Amino acid sequence: MNETAVVGTDLDRLAERVERAARLINELRTKAARLEEERNALQQRLADTDGRLQGQDPVALLNELTTLRREQRDWLAERREVTTRIEAISSKLERLE
Repeated sequence: MNETAVVGTDLDRLAERVERAARLINELRTKAARLEEERNALQQRLADTDGRLQGQDPVALLNELTTLRREQRDWLAERREVTTRIEAISSKLERLE
């Protein structure tokens, strides 16, 4: 009877371990499915981004953006200069009147 009790205890422990392993496998399957969905979503985002940038070199786009910003600053400076000149001419005209 002692051996039967030991065998029963061993079987109970084995059953618990199998149940834990089964739960762990189910959790891992759930996580794997979630990660696969996330990977698919990220692949779709990458494909969308590639489609928008098709044929465009990001480095070239950044260089062009830098150039455009520089030109914008130059135009604004020129605009301020023209405004100052117009104000000066306007005040000279007012003095002539």
